[in-house]
Amino acid sequence: MTDFKVEHKNPDFLFSSKIFSQMITVSGNAKTIYIGGQNATNAEGELVGQDDLELQTKQILKNIEIILASEQASFKDLIKLNIYLLNGCNPQIGLKAFQESIGVMENPPLITVLFVSGFARPGCLIEIDGIAAVESKK
Repeated sequence: MTDFKVEHKNPDFLFSSKIFSQMITVSGNAKTIYIGGQNATNAEGELVGQDDLELQTKQILKNIEIILASEQASFKDLIKLNIYLLNGCNPQIGLKAFQESIGVMENPPLITVLFVSGFARPGCLIEIDGIAAVESKK
């Protein structure tokens, strides 16, 4: 039995999506993991997928997976993602890459997608940050 509870909710009278949840509550003995903005930089500091949104999205998801695993967490523990796309990018390409990498999630996180005019690192087309929640170890 766990000492914390995560509830994914889509209240009546709001759209219910298979891609994102409308609201999530976390209660009890939980640890929150805040994931800083990830771009498509690999372990050597190189930008992966110059001018390729699909490859950049997949690299970012690898980075997020590494971050989560370092705290014994996984994508199923995500409760919030903020996705920043360079103006002019097609969000459907990123969504396709996300679904290919992660699949359909039983309890998807909250998601916000924003278009931005640029990133600190030239060549980046996308950046993702997020929040995950796991049971706090006593």
